[in-house]
Amino acid sequence: MRSILFQNFDELAQEVSKYFLFLKNLEQGSILLSMGNANNIKTKPINNDLEKTLKATGYLLLYNLVEATMRNAIETIFDELITQRVSFDEVREEIRKIIINHVRDKDIQSTDALLLGLQNISVDIISVTFDALVKKENKKRLFSGNVDAREIRNTAKLYGFSSQTNNIRTRDGSDLLTIKTNRNDLAHGFKSFEEVGRNATADELLKIQKSVRYYLREILENIETYLSNKEYLKVVL
Repeated sequence: MRSILFQNFDELAQEVSKYFLFLKNLEQGSILLSMGNANNIKTKPINNDLEKTLKATGYLLLYNLVEATMRNAIETIFDELITQRVSFDEVREEIRKIIINHVRDKDIQSTDALLLGLQNISVDIISVTFDALVKKENKKRLFSGNVDAREIRNTAKLYGFSSQTNNIRTRDGSDLLTIKTNRNDLAHGFKSFEEVGRNATADELLKIQKSVRYYLREILENIETYLSNKEYLKVVL
């Protein structure tokens, strides 16, 4: 049975995959616009400018897949720590630093608010600080428009899981930079959808989507190994 982490990833990846297959069919001319009513239906090819916009939208879907996958992965790591009742003293130094940084966070507004959630401080401090980190309104602090392969490697180093992947299949995540850049250009209005989609072909987008799926899947496999082997614990010499 697949873990929740992989179930969520597979659902999101399937949505993205269907969209890119739609773009492929659109480019090949097998999808037409249907206009009129039941008694007078006319079909015509989709406007070329609209096709560019739809292709640019693919970058938004891909970026959403990347950021959502990594956010879910970090939440899964903390869920494991909380479920296993791992204490602050038991986790590796890198994670202790993350926890301390979030104890200082402005969303834990007072010492009283912090103490209210703590019974066994060495254990509960993890769940209390994690709650502050992943509240719906605060989730953007995990990642916010900045996820590419370098950010994932930095995150892996912070938590202690491997960021190694099969470079032949994943291109070492290099396509994530293109996705992030295009997403940010669109989100901040630096480029129009037509500009971003102008030079993109369906085949190129499908290749990018494939390499990104391989890359994220292998990162998740690394995280599952990390959790199974309890690599979040400090090494006792």
